[in-house]
Amino acid sequence: MDLQLELNKAGGFKNLELLAKQVVEGFIAGMHKSPFHGFSAEFAEHKIYNQGESTKHIDWKLYAKTDRLYTKRYDEETNLRCHLIVDNSGSMHYPETAGTSIDSLNKIAFSALASASLMHILKKQRDAVGLSLYSDTYDFYAPEKGSERHHQMLLNKLSEAVVSRPDTKTTETYRYLHQIAEKIHRRSLIFVFTDMFQTSEDDEKLFEALRHLKHNKHEVVLFHVFDKAKELTFDFDNRPKRFIDVETGEYINLYAENIKDTYKKAVNEYFNNLRLKCGQYRIKYVEADINAGFNQILTTYMVERQKFV
Repeated sequence: MDLQLELNKAGGFKNLELLAKQVVEGFIAGMHKSPFHGFSAEFAEHKIYNQGESTKHIDWKLYAKTDRLYTKRYDEETNLRCHLIVDNSGSMHYPETAGTSIDSLNKIAFSALASASLMHILKKQRDAVGLSLYSDTYDFYAPEKGSERHHQMLLNKLSEAVVSRPDTKTTETYRYLHQIAEKIHRRSLIFVFTDMFQTSEDDEKLFEALRHLKHNKHEVVLFHVFDKAKELTFDFDNRPKRFIDVETGEYINLYAENIKDTYKKAVNEYFNNLRLKCGQYRIKYVEADINAGFNQILTTYMVERQKFV
């Protein structure tokens, strides 16, 4: 996908909405060979007709083209409420050397574009979407709505998040997840974008907060955002390097090759523990490698939407 990211003078994505649209269109183009073929490129404005429903709103012109029955959707239809939660802590702005190509995003830019892509689908589906952003504070909250004005406000906030890196300090993710959980009262599909970096002492607190998000029968999907090459496989050359904690500022000087095996073992154990914990608490865990594109994000949405509505 040959998309380019542009930054405006105030910072943030200049063309986030257009990029999100292109990401979604590319995904839909590939759906014809997938289990979601029935949605096709028309799913954004229509839904599949189910036997027993009124035939009043069947789109007969579309039937003539596709030999499938679809009913038209209208602005007042809202079948789903979705809330996006994006971690904007210091560690999400790694790698700092990310470029302007769609293939060289850092974690926060990936999360913002993934969120905007989900919002594009939700908007087309006439669904309501809300957004929460947190860093070292609870930065932003907007409840689930479906208006164009609301949609543009959320896009603007996501764009700002890409360049609004917080001061270097630790982030208590669990604290803000509890606050968000208290605000979402109606049953919703909740997507959380985070790199899951916190102290080991906070692990249990974090999962308690994720469990809190599941109250009121919410469905929770955790997108674990990371740079697989660097943060999982530790793919660095063996020249001496300084590795800096992007949240605390602490650093260590070392040769990557000297600790690579030990590092990979520890991180793999941590990732496996996350999967097990999510399974235990019935939270859907999805790896979101920032170098692997957006199909995994959008496919997860399609699966969860079918289960939810």
